[in-house]
Amino acid sequence: MPATVIVGAQWGDEGKGKIVDLLAQDSDLVCRYQGGPNAGHTIVVGEETYKIRALPTGIVRGKICVIGNGCVIDPEVLIAELDEFERRGHSTENVFVSGNAHLIMPWHLAIDSASERRLGKLAIGTTRRGIGPCYADKAARIGIRVQDILDPKILRQKIEVALAEKNLWLERVYETKPFELGEVAGRLEEHAQRIRPYVADTSLLVDRALKEGQSVLFEGAQATLLDLDHGTYPFVTSSNPVAAYAAVGVGIGAKRLDRVLGVSKAYVTRVGEGPFPSEIEGPDQERMRELGGEYGTVTGRIRRCGWLDLVALRYAVRVNGIDQLALTKLDVLSHFDELPVCVRYELPDGTETEDFPAHQSDFHAARPVYETLPGWDEPLDTCETIGDLPANARSYVEFVERELDVEVQLVGTGAERTNVLTRA
Repeated sequence: MPATVIVGAQWGDEGKGKIVDLLAQDSDLVCRYQGGPNAGHTIVVGEETYKIRALPTGIVRGKICVIGNGCVIDPEVLIAELDEFERRGHSTENVFVSGNAHLIMPWHLAIDSASERRLGKLAIGTTRRGIGPCYADKAARIGIRVQDILDPKILRQKIEVALAEKNLWLERVYETKPFELGEVAGRLEEHAQRIRPYVADTSLLVDRALKEGQSVLFEGAQATLLDLDHGTYPFVTSSNPVAAYAAVGVGIGAKRLDRVLGVSKAYVTRVGEGPFPSEIEGPDQERMRELGGEYGTVTGRIRRCGWLDLVALRYAVRVNGIDQLALTKLDVLSHFDELPVCVRYELPDGTETEDFPAHQSDFHAARPVYETLPGWDEPLDTCETIGDLPANARSYVEFVERELDVEVQLVGTGAERTNVLTRA
């Protein structure tokens, strides 16, 4: 299908990058539609490992890569990543950046870090990369966009207006040092020379590609349960990773999206604060983390691990309109004799539900109701299709399909890009 959205169906870190990399080999364009460099994708190709923060995953395959207007960009991170890929022999001439994407400014990082410190025990658990403050300025209509750095006069005017407010906050509220107009503007004017060749009307670029029948992949930086509107608020990101936003974040009509492929781990993880009903208690938590290498791509932060939560996954299917599912890291479960799967929540009033609670207080107090499935101890690295899986592993996949009424099209069985099973 010409336009496919790859969406994370949990709290992120599901292995979206690997799935995008796999599907990119048969695609023409890969577009990132939201988020910033607080999230990353890891791609393993033989002896090479790529940790990508700003660029779309298609860069590894040499595809046309689009950073859409729905993204926020740290120019230093973007430039460093462009330079790294060129050093490693990858051309960046097919990278295109929307002039309408917003820039993460130095004060965004300072405010993000200071705000988290000030909140103390009430901290959200951000990565302190300036993402939230940047999106806040975008909504307040005082943000600085990529296109602004192409005109030094406009750039200095916008920085001056922003600093008149931000320096007051930094000095009087957060008790940290202010920024100087000339220094900030000078640094950005240097960055502009490097970024200028990549700036394009990406909405027009993608629209024309679809009209010509080209295949386009859309990837988000985070995942469903971190969505600003539909996630576990306030422990969420500052934009919308859900599939529908792919059209908004790149600038095409919603009817142009043909298919939504959800990506879920065979278990579940989350980073930072917030409720987590199926979080594993006891030594299996650390065991799962070590087996799965559950540490953040960008920050190295420890990921909290839990058993697969089908209530939350069912919700992700609904709000994204997921057509098919990719189930990753099934190999990690090969080391457990029994596999609890959360099939319902018990709510504070004693009732049980298969549906994700609409009210935050119910979700915070929800207790998991498990159905335990038998494990398997056979390795999965010799399997060539989903049908080759050991009986209990295959039953696990089929159980997920029945509960969600969604076909599992792909199964991940290892870190290498080739360790993905299909149905045939």
